Amino acid sequence: MKKFSTRDLTLAAVIAALYAALTMIMYAPSYFPMQVRASEALTVLPFLFPAAAPGVFMGCLIANIISPYGVIDMVFGSGATLLAAVLTSKCKHPWIAPLPPVLCNAVIVGATIAYAEVGFGGAFWPAFAFNFMTVGAGQVISCYGLGLIILYTLPKIPFFAEMISPKKLELLSNRRRREAI
Repeated sequence: MKKFSTRDLTLAAVIAALYAALTMIMYAPSYFPMQVRASEALTVLPFLFPAAAPGVFMGCLIANIISPYGVIDMVFGSGATLLAAVLTSKCKHPWIAPLPPVLCNAVIVGATIAYAEVGFGGAFWPAFAFNFMTVGAGQVISCYGLGLIILYTLPKIPFFAEMISPKKLELLSNRRRREAI
């Protein structure tokens, strides 16, 4: 297992603070049925920086302290973000990187909200289907909308470009070369 450098830990801490602050500042769209968290765009960062995964998780955990769904959201919502961050770090293509956060949150957070609203009775599956769709739609907006902008913008900034693996930089630059043809 690779040890985190001071730079990695600092990056994770900044991402955690940014995630928590964005979620808390934009409270209403962050916790209600169509959850469009601008902070969820940060869940694509593990594609570029593996050290971002613990930062995204901690930021989500801190933000979920004020969740209207309580401890269940702290456990399952933050767990969904951690799982998504780990899967995103293993993605081989930038267009796939937003998919783990969309799917993990649609399923896990959708189920969490459904359970918090109606329990595991007969109304669970209709509530889950509704929450799966609304949370998933919000994630698509955040992760594919804002997240892809982040993925393709950060490598253009020299400070961040030197922190990104050459393989990931090549993936991002190959796309630009193919579009130019």
